[in-house]
Amino acid sequence: MQPTSVFFRRARLSTVFFLCFGAAPAILSAADKIHGTLSVRDSLTAPNQAVTIEATLTRAGLPTQSGLGGEPIELLVGGTVVATAVTGADGRAVLSYTPKAKGAFPFIVRTGASSGVALTEAGGNLAVWERRSPIVAVEIAALVEGAVGEGTAVIKPGNESEMNRPMPDAAEELGKLTQFYYNVLYVEAMEKGAGDKAQANAQAKQWLKDHKFPAGHILVVTSDPEAIGTKLDELHAAGWKQLKIGVGRTKAFAEAFLQRRLEVVMVPEPAKGEASRKAKVAKEWKDVRKKM
Repeated sequence: MQPTSVFFRRARLSTVFFLCFGAAPAILSAADKIHGTLSVRDSLTAPNQAVTIEATLTRAGLPTQSGLGGEPIELLVGGTVVATAVTGADGRAVLSYTPKAKGAFPFIVRTGASSGVALTEAGGNLAVWERRSPIVAVEIAALVEGAVGEGTAVIKPGNESEMNRPMPDAAEELGKLTQFYYNVLYVEAMEKGAGDKAQANAQAKQWLKDHKFPAGHILVVTSDPEAIGTKLDELHAAGWKQLKIGVGRTKAFAEAFLQRRLEVVMVPEPAKGEASRKAKVAKEWKDVRKKM
C-alpha cells in the first residue's frame, strides 16, 4: 500500500504544479510584439503647477487615425519614470506631472514593458516659466532666410539649402534677448492641412537646436490671424499675461498682435505696402532690440 500512496501524493503535487505554473499567461517576446509610433508635443507650465502631456500611439505604417488602445505609456524626466497612463481607444494617453523648479526640461514618453507594442519612444521639451517673467513670441518664419510672404518655412533637419538657413544674426540677437530677461515662445504657423503638427514641432525643435537658438516653447498653429489670435487669447486666459510683444515676418502674425493691442516688430523689412499699420519694422535682426 505504501508505494501506491507515494504514487498518489506525487500525482497530486504534479497537478498543483500545473495549476500554479502551467496556466500562467504567456509573456510576449520582442518578435511577437507589433510595431508602433509615438508622437508628443512640447508643454508649458509654471513651477509647482501640474501639466498634462499628451502622447499618441499609432500602429507603424498606418494613418494617424489608427490609434492603439489599452497600451501602457511611461513619462520619463531626467531618466526617471514620473508618470504612467494607458492609451484610450484613439491611442491617446494623458500623463500628469508637477515640476518643482523653473527651466527647460527634456522628457521622453515610451511604451511600458508590459505593452504588446515593441519598445518605442518620443521626446519633447517641458518649459517651466515663472508667470511674472516677460515673454517674447517669435514667428519661426522670421528666423529662416528662405521664408517668404504668408507661407510657412519648410524646416527639414539636415537640409542646409538657402530655404533652410537661419537669418543672419538671428540666433545671436535672440540669445541676448533671452539671456537675462525674456522667455521665448516660438510660433510655427502652418498652412491648414499642410501636415502633422507633432512632426512640424519635432522638425522645428531640431532646426532650432542645430542652429544654436535659445531654448523655448514651440507652438504650432495654422497660419491665419484668427488661429494665431485664438492661441494668444488662450495663453492669456491660462495666466500667461506677460506675453506683450511679438517678432514676426508675416502680416497674419503681426495683425494677431495688433488686434489685441500688443506690440509687434516685423523682420526683415517687408516689401512696400506689406507691413501692417502700427507695426514696428526692423531691416535685419541686429535692429530688432532697438525696436523693443
